[in-house]
Amino acid sequence: MAPVTGAGEQMYALVERLYPLCRSITGDGVRATLRIVDEYLPLQVHEVPTGTRVLDWTVPQEWNIRDAYIADPAGNRVVDFAESSLHVLGYSVPVSATMPLSELRAHLHTLPDHPSWVPYRTSYYKRDWGFCLAQETLDALPDGEYEVRIDSTLADGHLTYAEHVVPGQVPDEVLVSCHVCHPSLANDNLAGIAVATFLAQALAEQTPYYTYRFLFAPGTIGAITWLARNKERVRGGRVKHGLVLACAGDPGSLTYKQSRRGDAEIDRVLRYVLAASGRPHRITKFTPYGYDERQFCSPGFDLGVGSLTRTPYAGYPEYHTSADSLDFVSPEAMADTLAVCREAFAVLDRDRRCLNLSPYGEPQLGRRGLYDALGGRSDTQQAQMAMLWVLNLSDGEHSLLDIAERSGLPFDTVAVAADALRGAGLIKE
Repeated sequence: MAPVTGAGEQMYALVERLYPLCRSITGDGVRATLRIVDEYLPLQVHEVPTGTRVLDWTVPQEWNIRDAYIADPAGNRVVDFAESSLHVLGYSVPVSATMPLSELRAHLHTLPDHPSWVPYRTSYYKRDWGFCLAQETLDALPDGEYEVRIDSTLADGHLTYAEHVVPGQVPDEVLVSCHVCHPSLANDNLAGIAVATFLAQALAEQTPYYTYRFLFAPGTIGAITWLARNKERVRGGRVKHGLVLACAGDPGSLTYKQSRRGDAEIDRVLRYVLAASGRPHRITKFTPYGYDERQFCSPGFDLGVGSLTRTPYAGYPEYHTSADSLDFVSPEAMADTLAVCREAFAVLDRDRRCLNLSPYGEPQLGRRGLYDALGGRSDTQQAQMAMLWVLNLSDGEHSLLDIAERSGLPFDTVAVAADALRGAGLIKE
């Protein structure tokens, strides 16, 4: 499959643009992020009011922040939100006070094991305030009175999420989800957004079989809100397959976390594609923790949704820290993640069960010109074998992926053979 030209560099450029924005589960940072993505993909943006009941949850108040800092006794800003959106505890209530360092310490968050890194911390559902800073910065603070300022609002508003749909030949959907709620974290958040965006662009250049629905939503509460507002689509069986994208740009090898079912078609496809590619990779079983696959795979919905990452959730020291920076992700890693997604969806889109219309003995392929059509191929013998395998296993029970796995032949070779046999009237879907 031909790569999207320069996709790695373009995805990295998108991550660079999004990196400075202060995102959270609600607020203007999410909207600003979606406006930028909308330059690449036309998005349908949804605003869900505070207080809306969504399954067992309620849409929270909207949080926005304009400025925040800690000034030392000399008036110097020793912690400054303007330098990094990680410096403020997410969802901090407004504060304007002066207090001694001894009192301020209770509201300061650091990483003693990594003294130069700033942690990412939030307090979504408990009213609190705080700052995140490097341990070495805290160690250098003198005793005295500190000015503390958080210019934020926590008020009734909306939760914002967006969708982009790539129309297919059938209304059955593949759901691709990524979260848009983290601030300046390049891998855990932004790389997934970038890969999802460019994956949607690549699919739009084709005429896919399935309809692909891309969801850009805050983690947990966003997925829950989408599920609550799309119960009929989900329970009606429209969502046939799904994939959650996260941590898509770090230097680690790829990891696929299976759906709750474990044997969903998306699970089989990712296992096959990763193994056939020869890439170093891991396949892990489902656990009810991680990203939004746990919402889509909750027992009431039990969708066939897996999760593709490079290094998984909390699996690298830089996770949820300032070290998850632009230096931690690379164009090459994002391009590799995108390539696997495209390979997987190419298999998913073409996988069919077929029925041999001449099942009594082997039909004569030569007089139908099928062997002649293969004469110029460098893999003629392999293509002929693919035809024989497709004819033999097209009993309505085996899919093309089944045939590729059993025969050991490449899926694309099997799919091309099926197309040729279908054109000759020897098989039908």
